[in-house]
Amino acid sequence: MGKPDTSIVIQQINEILEECDNFHNTYSCPNVYFEGDPREDNQAESHEIYRIISLIESTIKRFDETNGVFNNRAQIILNNINPDNDEKLYNSSRSLKGVLTSLKEAYEKGYLISIQDLIHSDIFSDYLEMASELLEKNYKDPAAVITGSTLETHLKSLAIKNGINIEETKPNGDIVPKRADKINNELGGIKVYSKAEQKQITAWLDLRNKAAHGNYNEYAIEQIDLMLMGVRDFIIRNPA
Repeated sequence: MGKPDTSIVIQQINEILEECDNFHNTYSCPNVYFEGDPREDNQAESHEIYRIISLIESTIKRFDETNGVFNNRAQIILNNINPDNDEKLYNSSRSLKGVLTSLKEAYEKGYLISIQDLIHSDIFSDYLEMASELLEKNYKDPAAVITGSTLETHLKSLAIKNGINIEETKPNGDIVPKRADKINNELGGIKVYSKAEQKQITAWLDLRNKAAHGNYNEYAIEQIDLMLMGVRDFIIRNPA
């Protein structure tokens, strides 16, 4: 399958930017209201500023595929926020919006895709080559873990590129990484790849889990050899 379209990512970023614009158009800079202005009591506005800042921060973290270039810029702004000064909070939200806008432009111009593809091709090639060498020495168990982990990393990259969240919120409010099988189901559900491939990935993830949990007698070296060839082919045909 061809390279996943980034329009979903750009669309989601645009939605956040539109929300930022609505906020900045609704509220002028804090602490400059005339007496009697209904917005003079700006406690509600302070909460809204924090909401906008958190929204921008989480969006940058989710879609920054440059090893943290945009996220680092955002963190510099966040580290200098003064929570006791609404005017500075407001200005920080505008600065963060600028970082998010730059991230969107990088997606639109294809800069992130180029960077990500180069990184992935090098890393995945190295790990799969390592797994191949282990198989040649009959070390099927670590080879299974490495191959499965490489597959899981690629699935997360595919999810990000297709607008799927790779984290989920538990009932107690904790945010945790989403399981690889859930990501696989969601990717298959939006037809990033076929149902047959989705089922095959489920089988590969099962082999990886057996190796990771020490159930070494439940699979043979021939299965891992086929898994390695299949994962390598899958990554080539479904680039992230």
